[in-house]
Parts: sequence; C-alpha cells; structure tokens
Amino acid sequence: MAGVQKVVRVLSAAASTVGAFIRLKILTPTVRTFSESRSLSQNVSGIMWNLGRLNHVAVAVPDLQMAKSFYKNVLGAQVSEVVPVPEHGVSVVFVELGNTKLELLHPLGNQSPIEGFLQKNKAGGMHHICIEVDDIEAAVTDLKQKKIRILSDKAKIGAHGKPVIFLHPKDCGGVLVELEQA
Repeated sequence: MAGVQKVVRVLSAAASTVGAFIRLKILTPTVRTFSESRSLSQNVSGIMWNLGRLNHVAVAVPDLQMAKSFYKNVLGAQVSEVVPVPEHGVSVVFVELGNTKLELLHPLGNQSPIEGFLQKNKAGGMHHICIEVDDIEAAVTDLKQKKIRILSDKAKIGAHGKPVIFLHPKDCGGVLVELEQA
C-alpha cells in the first residue's frame, strides 16, 4: 500500500507541475523573435541605431584542435579551418549552427586577452556574446553618452571582416558584449 501512496504522490506532484506550466504558458506574452524581424528597433527617443540578431557566442578553449575535433567529429557540426586574427590576439575556429555560430577562441601571441581568461579559467568557457547592429558608429556614440564603457577607442575589424567593438562587462550585467556591424 505504501508503494501505491508514493506513486499517487508523485503523479499528483507531476500534475500540479504540468498545471502550473500550462497556467504560465497562458499568462506569458508572446515575444517577437529575431527570425520575425532582422532588427529590433530601439523605442527610446533619440536612438539612431538598431540592435539585430545574435551573431555568435565565443568560447575560449585551451586546446583549439581538440575543441574543433569535438564539434566536427563528435557533434557533426560544420567547422572552419583555424583562422589567425593577430589584431585581436586570437586564433579562431567558426562552428556553424544554422541560426548562429560558435566562435572557438585560442590565444595567439603573448598579448592575447584570451591567455589571461584561460589563466583564470583553465578548462575554458564562454568568453563573450556578439550581437549585430545596423550602425556601429551611432551605437558607439549613443553608448558613450549613456556612460557604457567601450574597450577600444574606435571600432576594429573583427574575425568576420566587419567593424566590431566590445562593451565592458561591468556595464553589461557581467557579460562581455561584442557589437558587430551587420
């Protein structure tokens, strides 16, 4: 009898959880996705730039060849060859995911910012996210006026051959944010 009571309690808890989920789903407003619109218009007065889609999530890795092999041979992803990007102090492998990319980062040279990250995070980990903008210069001007720290004096050409800037993680909820010209 105790076994039956236990099953009844588990089923009751499961039904309660499903009911809560259904109520949450009904109360949750529909959110427009990036696939519905290339960019999300800023509804703040005076903003002359638009935030676009997630371009990539960058992951710092201590062994680039091993990480490349994992995504290609274990997960079956399409991956690029290693691309050196000396102006940013990294070697990069792009992992295509259909709706976005992973960017595997490995230090290139002694002045690489990824080297410092890997010293603190020996196994590697998420380094930054990259979001597209339609006007990077307008974004820089606007963000500076809002006292958001930009980690360089001006936009630099990134690994995708487009202008990029990085925003200080302390001003972005602890996340290093890269903005890339769409």
